[in-house]
Amino acid sequence: MPNQNWRKWSAAAAVFTAAASLLLSACSSKQADEPVPSQPPATESPAPDLAPSPSASAPTGAYTSPLTGLTAEEAVNNRPVAVMINNAPAARPQSGLQDADVVYEVLAEGGITRLVAIFQSAESGGAAKLGPVRSIRPYLIELGESYHGVLVHAGGSPDAYSILQSQHKEELDEIGKAGAYFWRDSARKAPHNLYTSLEKLREGVDKSGFKATDDAVPAYSFRQADEPLTVGEAAAGVQVKFLQESYKVSYRYDAGTQLYTRYIGDKVHADKETGEPLTMSNVIVMGADHKVLDDVGRLSVDLAAGGKALLLQRGRVITGQWVHNQNDVIRFVKDGTEVPLYPGKTYFNIVPNSPDFDSHIQILEGL
Repeated sequence: MPNQNWRKWSAAAAVFTAAASLLLSACSSKQADEPVPSQPPATESPAPDLAPSPSASAPTGAYTSPLTGLTAEEAVNNRPVAVMINNAPAARPQSGLQDADVVYEVLAEGGITRLVAIFQSAESGGAAKLGPVRSIRPYLIELGESYHGVLVHAGGSPDAYSILQSQHKEELDEIGKAGAYFWRDSARKAPHNLYTSLEKLREGVDKSGFKATDDAVPAYSFRQADEPLTVGEAAAGVQVKFLQESYKVSYRYDAGTQLYTRYIGDKVHADKETGEPLTMSNVIVMGADHKVLDDVGRLSVDLAAGGKALLLQRGRVITGQWVHNQNDVIRFVKDGTEVPLYPGKTYFNIVPNSPDFDSHIQILEGL
């Protein structure tokens, strides 16, 4: 469990940051990667089987969203789309993230991060403008496909293209055959101005001949919305620092709404179109092994091994582990049992295990 006071970054983290900054300057001029043959993705090693959570229960109602636990009037079985969202400072604020069921933030290269937004339960009229959309990496493929998602991106690393092409992944690539489902916004400079919409993506899924519905999307375990939380320790939120100062985010709890608000630096992370802050019911921070692959700074991120993680919900923080069984989503467990989420949206933050997991997080006091 990390100390309840603000942590000082270790000297080793500073060295790691400096190295990442050098890599950033090397990659900042690259707008799109050329597909070249590369090795296939590593096979996931099986994670421990999860015991069913005795406290998990579905909210009352005819239907329940598998990814948010929220009730619906009809079955939520849309095929998810997994959209690669640009998170460079010039791409902020983004559009449409408020309609995502699940969002991941993970390093790309040179200290920058990318967002992977999973959309399933939003109605077809949601996210009329979504983006900016950016390129894909092998581990981003892995995240998107764990939800059975159609992969949405604009370009990719050589390794990613090798996987997409050799394994015939179902994707909508703006610089490939799916350009009709994207547009450029002249108010921003390329490459930070590429957008799409859920309506266009659903159209692209249909016209590409991909399956539009999926009744087997992995579902999370959820608590009843009014179930009090008695585990964990009180915490006002968490601050997460990936590598660069411009990618420092925090999640701060509001007891009135029972939601967390996302901040970048000291500013609320809001939607560009509505001005509404991004809020969520659950925040997970997890540590994974990262390895630099080349002089551009491209990474491999181990999403199979499991490791230390934190879950924040209802103003408390729980220390546990993350596990990723094959053909399943990443789950938060404690003592071998999945910890149920509260109904609503969930944000995952994947930080390096170097120099150690705790060096990337600071628990916020104040509750």
